[in-house]
Amino acid sequence: MTAVDWSAPSIGEGTRQTGLRARLRERFATLSNWLESKADAERDQLPLWLPVGLSLGIAAFFILPDRHAWIAFLLAAASLFFACLAAGFGTRWGRALAIFAATALVGGADAWWEADRVAAPRIEAEKVVRFQAEVESVARVAAAGKVRLVIHPLNAPGLPPHLRLNIEDDKAPAVKPGAVIETRAWLMPPANASVPDAYDFSRTAWFMQIGGSGRTLDLKVVSNDGPAGWRGWMSGVRQRLGDHIRKQLAGGEGEIAVALVNGDQDGIPKTDADAMRRSGLAHLLSVSGLHLTAVVGAVMLLTLRLLALSPKLALRFRLTLIAAGAGALAGIAYTVLTGNQVPTIRSCIASLLILGGIALGREALTLRLVATGALAILLLWPDSLVGASFQLSFAAITAIVVLHDHPKIRAFLARREEGFPLRLARNLVGLLLTGLVVEAALTPIGLYHFHRAGLYGTFANIVAIPLTTFVIMPAEALALLFDLAGLGAPFWWVTGKALHFLLVIAHGTGEAPGAVALLPAMADTAFALMIVGALWLALWRTKWRRWGLVPFAIGAIWALFSPRPDLLVTGDGRHVAFLGPDGKVGILRTRAKDYVRGTLAESFAIDDELPDVDDLKGAACTDDSCLVTLWRDGRPWRILATRTKTPFDMGPLAQACAAADIVVSERYLPRDCVPRWLKVDPRLLERTGGLSIRLSATPAVKTVVQGVGSHPWSFYTGHRPSRPRKRPWSQAPPR
Repeated sequence: MTAVDWSAPSIGEGTRQTGLRARLRERFATLSNWLESKADAERDQLPLWLPVGLSLGIAAFFILPDRHAWIAFLLAAASLFFACLAAGFGTRWGRALAIFAATALVGGADAWWEADRVAAPRIEAEKVVRFQAEVESVARVAAAGKVRLVIHPLNAPGLPPHLRLNIEDDKAPAVKPGAVIETRAWLMPPANASVPDAYDFSRTAWFMQIGGSGRTLDLKVVSNDGPAGWRGWMSGVRQRLGDHIRKQLAGGEGEIAVALVNGDQDGIPKTDADAMRRSGLAHLLSVSGLHLTAVVGAVMLLTLRLLALSPKLALRFRLTLIAAGAGALAGIAYTVLTGNQVPTIRSCIASLLILGGIALGREALTLRLVATGALAILLLWPDSLVGASFQLSFAAITAIVVLHDHPKIRAFLARREEGFPLRLARNLVGLLLTGLVVEAALTPIGLYHFHRAGLYGTFANIVAIPLTTFVIMPAEALALLFDLAGLGAPFWWVTGKALHFLLVIAHGTGEAPGAVALLPAMADTAFALMIVGALWLALWRTKWRRWGLVPFAIGAIWALFSPRPDLLVTGDGRHVAFLGPDGKVGILRTRAKDYVRGTLAESFAIDDELPDVDDLKGAACTDDSCLVTLWRDGRPWRILATRTKTPFDMGPLAQACAAADIVVSERYLPRDCVPRWLKVDPRLLERTGGLSIRLSATPAVKTVVQGVGSHPWSFYTGHRPSRPRKRPWSQAPPR
């Protein structure tokens, strides 16, 4: 009798397995053929996704919380790369997806390497120190009445290599880059975000290698003629140039004129800066693509016209190439003059690529040039991806190129034989369409980063952009040029009047009813869906680009329904903001500074000044504490918050804590203080940072640490984990 191998499949089972494999192969072949047809139809667009893949890897580093997640992402990208090569070897779609995975891998590794490369010592705790330092840069912050110094401590091994100090404007001595000062300063670590989704200075300072910030208690100039090196010399040139412009033009007009020349926006009065933001004209203050285009274009045109006056030069040399070279030199010089800021460098690289295309006889501006500029910036400065400047600049230029590359728009705007009125009307329509498309592209980014976006910016920019490009900047350049001979006064008059008109437009637009759209902090996923949808719409050419509307619409709806927090607590526990009835918000401390009030107002999507909590319905306050009752989902939430450091009697304090759902204090609370749900004091905040709390049937707490994770700039890295809670944050206390 023959033994039966029960582990071997039966004939029927083997047949079924063979049939299943055949069906899978057939379906994969069908999918592969479909993908190949799409890739072949979009073959010219595939290179445009290289910076997108790089951005995906960089974004993963900044979004994922710790090194375990970063390593997992890199391994996943590498696995996708090899899987695509294996499964789609010899196909266009397989190679394209493999290259996309490789760029994502490079982006994640590049961001991680850059964060480690710029690592520098930092101040870990507040302290007062006396030391000498060399001044690296000087900036006057007129809106805050301060002078801001970036300094390099000398013979101070216990201090970081770079610090940022503020001095009261009326107490600041005349210092210039390269000066040696002796100061006694109150120093503190670079601040993390005060509340979730707020601006994180510690991340910016990390990549700028600034290890601390603070204010001077006293300052003495030891030497004002010290060697400052090339950077210090350029900073001195910018400072002297700014001082000269301020002597010619006073007030906000003069400060905007300074910003256009040397990139220093710190002196612009707060009212004018707010008006520019509300009207959608703030981009005019930041030296970027618009300004580089004006400078490069003016130099090219002037060079070409002057050289064309000589018939010999016109016949012997290619004047376009010479003019492009002159424009490139002017763009580089303007970039250096304005401080080598990343947005300016990015715009300069893009300008050089465009000039290279002109010199080679290629089309001046294409999506491939934009993608090449983005690749260069992201490889050199991967941290720029998460900044609003990079996103706004490339979103705007991509929207412009995509719009003008559309066959119908290109045909509509093409030159033709027609009268001046009709040609002017056609150009105005094109300018209006461009403005509308750019505003549509920039609005989600503005709402994500700043929780606000100007709604009338399109119409304001129709006048403001030509005014800045063709009147203000040329008049100011001529004024500076003729000042060498003492003849610049007429041009300064023109510049001042034009800048005054620009401010009239900004204030009129910004103060119009409904000029600003406000939105609380949106979810990262909602923003990512809108970005993915917009890129899908912009970078493909065939009909399947329309599928980008689906993720964009989902993300937009998600963002529009972003809820406001019911309670915000800053990371130091000093400041608490409450969302009361009828959408009114009250702040705990009456002496909160403008920065704190502005940060809390942005998080609540409020454009007005925050009133004190004493005026909020349901609040009972004394000089030492406040008890606020907020009704949510038919039940009261009682929040007890302390206002001062005055000692409390232990017995009454324990009773008050027991009657409250949440207790918030900037000082350590005794163990006898046991609220019904959440106790917020330094023991908790040292591990979590600022809090954003939603009160409902299933309340939730969002922390700063959740956004920062274990990135090297986080001061929460290494803190011991919190002890297990008796009741999780997602579980409401008993009624």
